[in-house]
Amino acid sequence: MANRDILAIGTSAGGVEALVFLAARLERNLPASVLLTIHLPQHSTSSLDGVLTRAGPLPATFAQDGDSLRKSHIYIAPPDRHLIVDGDHISLGEGPRENSARPAIDPMLRSAAVCCGSRTVGVVLTGTLGDGAAGLWTVHQSGGITVVQDPKDAAFAEMPMTALDRAKPDHVARLKDMPALLTSLAHEPIGQAKALPRSIQYEVQIARSGRSDMDQMDKFGHRSVLTCPDCGGVMWEIDEGDLSRFRCHVGHAYTAEVMSLALDENLRRALASAVRALEERTALARKLYHQAKNSGHRLLAETWAEKTREFERETDIVRTSTRRMDRLAAKADTAKQSAAE
Repeated sequence: MANRDILAIGTSAGGVEALVFLAARLERNLPASVLLTIHLPQHSTSSLDGVLTRAGPLPATFAQDGDSLRKSHIYIAPPDRHLIVDGDHISLGEGPRENSARPAIDPMLRSAAVCCGSRTVGVVLTGTLGDGAAGLWTVHQSGGITVVQDPKDAAFAEMPMTALDRAKPDHVARLKDMPALLTSLAHEPIGQAKALPRSIQYEVQIARSGRSDMDQMDKFGHRSVLTCPDCGGVMWEIDEGDLSRFRCHVGHAYTAEVMSLALDENLRRALASAVRALEERTALARKLYHQAKNSGHRLLAETWAEKTREFERETDIVRTSTRRMDRLAAKADTAKQSAAE
């Protein structure tokens, strides 16, 4: 009987150390292909393949488009490309960023669910924000097994905590227990396959090709009042159990939590632009006041003096709003850290 031969692992902040720990302790004849997505900078080189190869018995390589899947081998998503499981080989997707990342974890997990279903073991390790939660939910829906690192054990708790809350995983484990757990799961016979909705297959295609279509999106979600933080396009809201996600017709995708952060960042940029424009307007009004005063135009000088004071008040209001946003963000971060502890 076939075993669970696709082990798909996603991580972010703190992930290199966690992956090295796992690579050092996986068995040499692991009967599964190991797929890794870690958030890497888009325009940089990485030696993670060499680091993982030296750490343990399994060879690790950055995936190349068309690679055949081999058991006892680690495939790493390269910078700026989504790792897509495509039958018995790998495709590198050119689709837009998801949760502000490419490579992103959700496309890898969705593709494994679509391709391999109950053969898949999906894993989310340490990291920030919420990438991986939606993909892990899809793995569960396909009949695969889901595993999340215990947030209390993670270097960065937010990503596993989000996955734990939204995906309701089959297993929650400390990192030190992961090698034995994953090895055991890889030896298990596959479970019963479950059909996935066409919308998931379509999203895998978006990650692969980068092409989307408004008419197709209307079939899978409902149009949102929100616009895409990346491109300003129309967004569709997609409901998956307790998880709400957003995707625009260009293909950018966000969980609700990451969408909120992206909108906050856009608002900060808008407020910074507003402060700059207000300061420039105040400086010009002050200059016109001095010109009128020096020219002996008393009434005009008084007019520009009043405008200068008005512009300064407006600038202070926007600055105060920006500072308040920063305080609320810091308070939210503290609350998240307390919850993780």
